[in-house]
Amino acid sequence: MASPNQINVNTLFQQTESAASSGKIDPLENLQNDRVYLFSGKSDTTVKPGVMTAAEDYYRKYVNANNIKTEFSTNAEHGFPTVYYGGTCSRQNPQQHYINKCDFDGAYEALNHIHGNLQKPSYPANMEGTLMKFDQKEFFDSSGGFLSSYSGLEDVGYLYVPKSCKDGNKVCKLHLSLHGCKQSAEVANEDYVTQTGYIEVADLNDIIILSPQAKSDMVSNPNGCFDW
Repeated sequence: MASPNQINVNTLFQQTESAASSGKIDPLENLQNDRVYLFSGKSDTTVKPGVMTAAEDYYRKYVNANNIKTEFSTNAEHGFPTVYYGGTCSRQNPQQHYINKCDFDGAYEALNHIHGNLQKPSYPANMEGTLMKFDQKEFFDSSGGFLSSYSGLEDVGYLYVPKSCKDGNKVCKLHLSLHGCKQSAEVANEDYVTQTGYIEVADLNDIIILSPQAKSDMVSNPNGCFDW
């Protein structure tokens, strides 16, 4: 994350293609029509901009170039960029759970690139959908195996359902939103779920937002990150 000059993209190509040829991963042709959105703040000192440039180079090997969109010009520190909520854009904001007020709607830009032709919300928005909690334990490994006692997940996750999607008569999209490190409900309450702009975009565009929650562990995952 901190030493982009040590990333050898050609080595990543070789490892990827070796895994595909041996059947360890699916055929790489499946990536061709994926939609990829990459954001990197110019002031990010945690995941330095060169890391995201390398990620862009990697994706361009396998994904149609017209399907890749980047935003590398915002003067943002490490965090999630929003229009209306968070701390100073160019600083890290642990008190605001690494959400940066950048006058930039990161959630909308990402979802609009993925799905296209979305309505853009105004903030604050009049929300008509329902934010609900669900029991993540239902999805834990209960087979009695080595990992059955520790899933890495909190007991509870979140689901936002727009009003238009409640009765089941409309076909709605589903977006899986994974919070960053130190952004789970364990430390950030519901800020990542409710203050990043995802649910405002979802409410206008018939998108259900699924927000599972990772759990911190003093030894293996002190910052409550997902296993990226």
